[in-house]
Amino acid sequence: MSSGHRLRDVEQHHPLLDGEEAAVGSAAGEVEQVWFIQDGCGMVCAFITWFLVLYADFVVTFVMLLPSKSFWYAVVNGVVFNCLAVLALTSHLRTMLTDPGAVPKGNATKKYMESLNLKPGEVIYKCSKCYSIKPERAHHCSICKRCIRKMDHHCPWVNNCVGENNQRFFVLFTMYIAMISTHALALSGYQFVTCVKVQWSECSDFSPPVTVMLMIFLCLEGLLFLTFTAVMFGTQVHSICNDETEIERLKNEKPTWERQVRWEGMRSVFGGKPSLLWINPFAGLRLRRLLATRSRKAGPEFSV
Repeated sequence: MSSGHRLRDVEQHHPLLDGEEAAVGSAAGEVEQVWFIQDGCGMVCAFITWFLVLYADFVVTFVMLLPSKSFWYAVVNGVVFNCLAVLALTSHLRTMLTDPGAVPKGNATKKYMESLNLKPGEVIYKCSKCYSIKPERAHHCSICKRCIRKMDHHCPWVNNCVGENNQRFFVLFTMYIAMISTHALALSGYQFVTCVKVQWSECSDFSPPVTVMLMIFLCLEGLLFLTFTAVMFGTQVHSICNDETEIERLKNEKPTWERQVRWEGMRSVFGGKPSLLWINPFAGLRLRRLLATRSRKAGPEFSV
């Protein structure tokens, strides 16, 4: 490394490079791979998330809709609820299995430094934990054990960091969970009223005590999920529109970058002009590439 350049070891965010320059440090020709964090707590939380969504789908479908005497009521609500559940779980998978913007490990080498063409006296920053050059707005995650570009926070419910590359899917996940929670609560309220009117006879294929317990638990789950995801959805949209991550807000960091506010911020996260692709978690999914790649472990995360 040239003596005209200064390299500092830091653990917090400092301005340096943009995301494109940071990506140069990745190995040439490296196969793009699916990201997965091997964290016990995160994997348990992700399993619980899936279990609760599937439980809600079971109660709505088999306890409320199938016993209904109204054919169209059952069909319409069944299709809507199950479509929202699929979109929510797909968004969860995309959030969990997408690299959030990890900076290549150990790229603070002499060869890489020389490739940056830095000006004499220019200060750059190296993470003392993962030994990588930190791009602007990157922060180190102690769970992923990597520096993440535009890291917002680490969410155990998706077993991943929310960062530059997967924030869109996290926003969709919170939105769809809030929607199915609202739908489940509305169906539960209608079902309770209907069952009381017929005195719980022919109201469900399950016995009245079992039906009541299943529906009460669903209502509690729906209220909890709706509160959490609605607040998180609003927080994420506010952060995107202000071009400020949660970490930057909590640390009260002054922006050294040109902010993309409101619709510009939304377009930078969701891509392009407003369209149905914004709310489609399947957009950009390439199954051939996914199936053609190999499994490989790499510290706390592994790629598929």
